[in-house]
Amino acid sequence: MENKKISINDIAKHLNIAKSTVSLIINGKADERRISKELQAKVLDYVREVRFYPHHLAQSLATGRSSSIGLIVEDISDSFFGPIALMIENLAKTKGYRIMYSSTLGDTNTAIEIINFFRRSHLDGYIIAPAKGIENIVKEMVDEHTPIVLFDRDPVDGVDFVGTNNREAMTEACMHLYDRGFRNIGFVTLESAQSQMQDRLLGYKETMEKLAIDPKVAYISFECKKAMKQQLIKDFLESNPELDAIIFATNYLCLAGLAAINELNTSTKMNFGIVSFDDHEAFNLISPAITAIRQPLEELSSNIISLLLKQIERPIRDNPSHVVIPSVMKERGSSERKT
Repeated sequence: MENKKISINDIAKHLNIAKSTVSLIINGKADERRISKELQAKVLDYVREVRFYPHHLAQSLATGRSSSIGLIVEDISDSFFGPIALMIENLAKTKGYRIMYSSTLGDTNTAIEIINFFRRSHLDGYIIAPAKGIENIVKEMVDEHTPIVLFDRDPVDGVDFVGTNNREAMTEACMHLYDRGFRNIGFVTLESAQSQMQDRLLGYKETMEKLAIDPKVAYISFECKKAMKQQLIKDFLESNPELDAIIFATNYLCLAGLAAINELNTSTKMNFGIVSFDDHEAFNLISPAITAIRQPLEELSSNIISLLLKQIERPIRDNPSHVVIPSVMKERGSSERKT
């Protein structure tokens, strides 16, 4: 029998843990606070045992709607995902929805655990920047007519998707540098199988082949600490002294690369032409300011919310939408040829 009077405080006392810890686990924020998987499982098992529903979940069971949307991204603190999450939240709020956030840090098992927890929370829809290996659970949700939109990477057949033109934007970046006189263009990217990173790599290699330039690529692990990223980029530049320009696949790789360039010895150090994917507020503060491929965050956000709300109102899908919005290059001094 459901115990309607049980509270979070009762759960905390029974399990002999802090009330705040129970609240974080129930609201899907345990990973952000580094609460162990064992403790999460212990709390959630007991929650199921006593059939505890927070107020908003009890209301959703009665009405069939929770007015809540799950937003699952790689890292909510990232300079791409953070701003887009805020824009999505503001747009959702105007339509009467609140957003529940969680980060996967690119881990498949974490992503599946978060999705399953959110599914138990009876959310009205899901916005996901998918980690590798979640295709089956996404297809299962589609079969259940769960409103879901994927964005940024790894589209799944039969699911609405919103992204940008990474391959074409990379080609534009390469040609931008070549047209300004750079002839030895390197690429620093993540060691990643994600579709957006693979598209950027493919765009670079295709353009280098077209221009008859020997491609030089540095692959950096996502898990590397900042200091290690910086050292690996420095090693790459010292091993390839012929390079006169660098394209960075993300803005945080670019920031690490700028620090690496500053550490180069006088015989190697030079003024590289630089272009970075994803703009950053720091890029205008650097001299010369950094040329960046700016992803259209506002358009991405509005398309994501629009597609999801259409699904919520009409869960039976028509043909899924695949929306690709072009990025825009913001030209600054770093891509100008120095005389």
